[in-house]
Amino acid sequence: MRYRTQIQPISYLKANAAQVLLQLAEQREPMIITQNGEAKAVIQDIASYDKTQETLALLKILALGKQEIEAGKVKPVTQVVARLRAKLAAP
Repeated sequence: MRYRTQIQPISYLKANAAQVLLQLAEQREPMIITQNGEAKAVIQDIASYDKTQETLALLKILALGKQEIEAGKVKPVTQVVARLRAKLAAP
């Protein structure tokens, strides 16, 4: 596990919530919260969360694009450019 130093029990989070939030914002690394010795949650700062969500959205777009290519739902770029030029030239 990559974040071995960022594992804390839920009691630590309860007792040090403000400090945990500062630490998350400064270190930009998620923290794993355990309960009864078992990992139960991951918390992270909002900037890192936003970045993760943007990355996931881009990966989803790439996957959808790949599916469309595999399904043959593509057109040559020359055809697309010609169509756009025709639309721009039309009155």
